[in-house]
Amino acid sequence: MTADHPSAPPGEPAGAASARRTEVTTAQAAGATTQPEHPESILLDEPSTADLRAKVTQAWQEFARALAERLPTLPSGTHVELTLDPTASGTGDAVYSIGIDVAEEGRLSARAVGNAGLPDGYRLDRAAVADMVALGWAPPGVLDRSGEYFGLDASMAQSGRISALLARTLRDVYGAPHPAFLVYLIHDAEGEPLPDVPLGTARSEFGPGRVSEEELDEALVEAVAAQSEQNDVLALEERVRTVVSTMLKSDSERLQVDSDGDINIRAGSAMVFVRVRDNPPLVDVFSPVLTQVEPTERLYVKLSELTNRMPIGRLYCADDTVWASIPVFGRNFQPTHLMLAVQVMTGLADELDDRLHGEFGGKRFFGDGDKATRAGDGEHRTGMYL
Repeated sequence: MTADHPSAPPGEPAGAASARRTEVTTAQAAGATTQPEHPESILLDEPSTADLRAKVTQAWQEFARALAERLPTLPSGTHVELTLDPTASGTGDAVYSIGIDVAEEGRLSARAVGNAGLPDGYRLDRAAVADMVALGWAPPGVLDRSGEYFGLDASMAQSGRISALLARTLRDVYGAPHPAFLVYLIHDAEGEPLPDVPLGTARSEFGPGRVSEEELDEALVEAVAAQSEQNDVLALEERVRTVVSTMLKSDSERLQVDSDGDINIRAGSAMVFVRVRDNPPLVDVFSPVLTQVEPTERLYVKLSELTNRMPIGRLYCADDTVWASIPVFGRNFQPTHLMLAVQVMTGLADELDDRLHGEFGGKRFFGDGDKATRAGDGEHRTGMYL
């Protein structure tokens, strides 16, 4: 199953199949004799699931796999904190988090925030509490020293299953749309941070923060210098990875690349992909701005209007998805052009998905709870990015 970025007008709208839920009971989570399972087998959706969901599913699989591989390597006394970033997810003062403690004799103890730790308007309803129990969590106060938190005790031999369970909790109950919205912290018994090992697209609390405009200017100079020195020896794909990693203040080897070879970049409530094409040499910076939208004449008129006002790129509808795309020439590749395209696209996607969703309904890429709504037909401001 691949998630392809359409290059032509739409045919028949693609359908979407229902996701299959896998329940994990408390007994299964706590039993030490069960055979470890691969985390991706629990998180995998139905094979017929529509295109874009494959990318999100893969990101959760990779997060669960990385966590499953990391847990057994941690020394006794280590504490791992997984938190849904409230500034990126729009959850305000609500902090949805899970703490994991590595105990002696190969045991794990996990505690997940309950309603006592959440403000009004963000507490779990009865269905969510039932989902927590179905996944394998004991209700608050049931397990020793769980207090107001949901509790889970298990063997380290079950790290694969437990990692998938934690990912399901963050995704399905706490509403994390993508692992890129997670922040993690790993420290030893003395509170000192342990060597950072990436957990998929989740961000380390001790890792590099968001890039400021000044830092982007510095990164631009570095990227141009690197490109000037290595232009004759680096392939286009490697040069693209160098530019993007420099922008993100990361190592090129730590970029999140999916099965299609696309680099994944989170942009608020949107996701931006960077794809390198060989023939002709081209770098495509694109984003699914809105999914499951009804193609109407009014929508096409609006997209045409917005495209005409964009200095670069285009907006179009294909397979019931509104796409934004900015191409960058691969021949005589210029790092500055790619950096501009990524900056414009991250801002454009994050701004337009909210505005177009309000006017035309559909679902944002990270909007599982979106419902089709209609806004007034007043003036539609396009913002600084157009």
